[in-house]
Amino acid sequence: MRATSGVGGRTRLWWNPGFWFGSTALAVLLLAPIWFWGAFSGGLDVAETCALQAGQEYDQDYRSEHWRETSQAFPLHNRCNADYDLVPAWVNPTLAVLAVVVAGSLVATLVTTTVHVRRALARRRGPSTAAA
Repeated sequence: MRATSGVGGRTRLWWNPGFWFGSTALAVLLLAPIWFWGAFSGGLDVAETCALQAGQEYDQDYRSEHWRETSQAFPLHNRCNADYDLVPAWVNPTLAVLAVVVAGSLVATLVTTTVHVRRALARRRGPSTAAA
């Protein structure tokens, strides 16, 4: 299925289901490694990472009090103490934007595919049954 031609012969990609499917796939391909980057920031030994790489004090009392933060899928947090998070600040907003892009592109894929299928079926039936 080809995209329809717009004014001046420019292609309107937003009517092409393949464009939206490609957008969905690209967003998922970006979303997965960014989530893993955030989820595994801090490494295996968080206390050592806080002290050596971040130069922050590891607060065991704070972490044991907020133990659920490190186990949730979103928003991602891996705090050394109340003031410092090993998960970079850009990770959670990027994940949120990409999730919205995935959802929107998936809906657009379904809508444009439905429109294309209905048009193809109407063309097969012929002009006499399409007008009825």
